[in-house]
Amino acid sequence: MGAIELKAVEKWFGDVQVIKGIDLAVEEGEFIIFVGPSGCGKSTLLRMIAGLEETSRGQVLIDGVDMTAEPPAKRGLAMVFQSYALYPHMSVRENVGFGLKTAGAPKEVIDAAVNDAAKALRLDDYMDRRPKDLSGGQRQRVAIGRAIVRNPTAFLFDEPLSNLDAALRVEMRYEIAKPSQTLSSTMIYVTHDQVEAMTLADRIVVLHDGIIEQVGTPKELYNRPNNLFVAQFIGSPKMNILPCTSAAGRVSFAGGGSLTAPANAAVTQAGIRPENITPVAAGEGQIDGEIDVVEYLGADTFLIVNCGALGQVTVRITGENELQTGAKIGLAFAPEKLHYFSKDGTALR
Repeated sequence: MGAIELKAVEKWFGDVQVIKGIDLAVEEGEFIIFVGPSGCGKSTLLRMIAGLEETSRGQVLIDGVDMTAEPPAKRGLAMVFQSYALYPHMSVRENVGFGLKTAGAPKEVIDAAVNDAAKALRLDDYMDRRPKDLSGGQRQRVAIGRAIVRNPTAFLFDEPLSNLDAALRVEMRYEIAKPSQTLSSTMIYVTHDQVEAMTLADRIVVLHDGIIEQVGTPKELYNRPNNLFVAQFIGSPKMNILPCTSAAGRVSFAGGGSLTAPANAAVTQAGIRPENITPVAAGEGQIDGEIDVVEYLGADTFLIVNCGALGQVTVRITGENELQTGAKIGLAFAPEKLHYFSKDGTALR
């Protein structure tokens, strides 16, 4: 079990509406990630599911049962926060089993649940250690283990990696991904980091200003964004957006060439991801520019190209190349990888 459904949920703080009528169905066993910029409502929505925030309007259904008015303790959910909140004077074994102990569970039940959690999370070798003797990733597994022993309907993660450095974030993504595959439990995870969303989620919910902009798999959102917001939020570096004009089934770029566009569509902007652009000799691509910055990252190199009235364009190429700052180049677009948008930002297929 673990299906969660939101029906037209709203959240108001006085006269300010922060969640604006959201409908969403989370299937049993799914790993769903809420992603969006700060202030978009993602943490508020998670807390409404958990019962930590009152739902102003609409319904929160868990396994088909209306839990909108029920307190957190009756919803059968387990929440993992940014802070591990482990008891420093307790061993890993005691931390994991503490919730069951305070609930009055028999010792044999606690031991069995703790041992099962330890096996699932690869904590067997650390059960007698204290939190100070563990790495960040191991502490996160202990926090998850403390939630697992409760046998929750679903796990809720509220930006668990946001206060960590870059290297530890990579480690922690792995620590969260492995249990999600082993446990086959429903998980809802909140983050502002689209890299976390792309690497962990079965489906991503992109939120903006209290509404859902798009729901889909990482590949769907990356390859077929519904609008300009999603196109530029998902992907790193973000998609290049270029002003253009359209006529007779073709789009034209200022001072450059033209390409076939969706028939009868009023295209005003075209999008192209950095890896779908090839540097060529000036005059041989769709547009020309001058390289402002060369960012060498080892396996990859990013070129920041000044294209005049079209603005800066980011190009992703292999790490080893001879291009240098100040070089004048042409940029050739992969036609099948272009995205077209109308004046209001809606994607045109």
